[in-house]
Amino acid sequence: MVPTTVISSRRTAISVLVALGLVGIAMVTLGATGVAVKTVNGQPLAILEEVPGPESGPTCAVDKRYVDEDTFGMRPDVIEAWNAMRAKAKAQNITLCVNDGKRSRSQQQREFDKAVERFGSVEQAKKWALQPETSMHVKGIAVDIQPLNSAAWVDEHGGALGWCRRYDNEKWHFEYDPAYATGGCPALLPSATGN
Repeated sequence: MVPTTVISSRRTAISVLVALGLVGIAMVTLGATGVAVKTVNGQPLAILEEVPGPESGPTCAVDKRYVDEDTFGMRPDVIEAWNAMRAKAKAQNITLCVNDGKRSRSQQQREFDKAVERFGSVEQAKKWALQPETSMHVKGIAVDIQPLNSAAWVDEHGGALGWCRRYDNEKWHFEYDPAYATGGCPALLPSATGN
């Protein structure tokens, strides 16, 4: 007969190993380890859409009115493309600050609610903020770049790297799609809702 303390110790050890395994799987799935996660075509990225982005960041080195958030929570290919573009900009003495990047659905809903409060109606708010189900920030492929002279550099040079400005009324909002690097940037929409 095996003593109770040995059985209890084995159960504890197994529980700890299972928990560590689950944490490891979660970290790789969410990209927290820095390990690139290969996405599978046809698989939803719902988990990514729930990952919150940073609420803030350190002050932007070239314009103290803005912050420079980390790119945590974005898709690994987007982070890689962002780092490549940032390095190219730096080589030309341009500093790119991510004033706003990855948002979870709840973070995006707060942004939208603030816009409704600020502009007085849902329709007016939609010109400046999207609801969570349509936001590219939630999907982890959009950044708002500041200051505006840095955003202008991206507008001119980012397309070759897969980064395109999407909305005429948001000179700071850029989205990543590797197809942009070869096919060019799509025509600007008047606003996030296309109106």
